[in-house]
Amino acid sequence: MGVLSAGLLLYRDGDDGVEVYVAHMGGPFWRGRPRAWSIPKGLAEGSEDPLETARREFAEEIGVPAPDGPLLDLGEVRQSSGKVVRVFAVAAPGFEVDEVRSNTARIELPRGSGRFVEVPEVDEARWVSVDGARTLLVAGQVAALDRLIDAIG
Repeated sequence: MGVLSAGLLLYRDGDDGVEVYVAHMGGPFWRGRPRAWSIPKGLAEGSEDPLETARREFAEEIGVPAPDGPLLDLGEVRQSSGKVVRVFAVAAPGFEVDEVRSNTARIELPRGSGRFVEVPEVDEARWVSVDGARTLLVAGQVAALDRLIDAIG
């Protein structure tokens, strides 16, 4: 298998149906781009359990521990980069965060310059309707929304 990431998709009932909690990817590459939102996720470390990876990455990218709640395994989705993401969903009706406090990544800017800067992996996160998330999420993750809706009826 290639590169495996795992992510945690929070969901709740909202005024306009099911809502999901999605994160905007940080740094200059994603600024102003369409489909720059993602399920909070990250790479599995060694033989780490995918659910442990998803919970760890959520805490690193959002800045608070992932909430506990009923868990759904939505399986794997493949992004256009070839990365495979194992997605878990958690019902989190009362989850709110005042401010995202993401870990950072070191990137070369501009590429080839030898100058490195630290950028947040996530610069914003929020609840959106499933229909709204369909237009925000990177295309390869949209299938997880369909699986969520099928799983919760």
